[in-house]
Amino acid sequence: MPETITKAAKQPAKAPKAKTQAQGSVTHKQTPQTPRKTGRPSKYDPEIARIICEQLSEGVPLRQICRENDGFPAWRTVYDWMGKDPALSASIARARDIGYDALAEECLLIADTPQFGQKQVMSDEGATTTIEDMLGHRKLQIETRLKLLAKFHPTKYGDLTTTRLFDIIRNLEMKTRAGTA
Repeated sequence: MPETITKAAKQPAKAPKAKTQAQGSVTHKQTPQTPRKTGRPSKYDPEIARIICEQLSEGVPLRQICRENDGFPAWRTVYDWMGKDPALSASIARARDIGYDALAEECLLIADTPQFGQKQVMSDEGATTTIEDMLGHRKLQIETRLKLLAKFHPTKYGDLTTTRLFDIIRNLEMKTRAGTA
């Protein structure tokens, strides 16, 4: 008698699928796994840390330092380094404090140094271009720095935003309008 092989006999039997939690009980054991660390391992470099501290003490923000220097880590990596190394954290805190003073000195420099630019005035006769001191721009530069300083170090710079430097700017504006500056 000829043998006939059915389709079902050719295929191996399949194992039943495991039920998910939504379907009912789970047939396979679930073992908790430790999360794998992804990315490159961070390598602390004392020379990079020294350069970061130098630039912070000149008033340059950390994000700008990390963004503009080739081979430097991301700013988050620097914070990771600080979390692992209290000495580095203290060095960066000292450098930032010195950098705040550099920003305050920069405010005085901006206030004392005129910045000339072109101003175009439209009238019925046409456009007239004049060259004059950009007081509004200088005032904005100083205000921005002072507000940042007040946020960064309120006990040391909090009252500067409302006192001396604004008086200097106001006096400069009045002198320029009067033509005596």
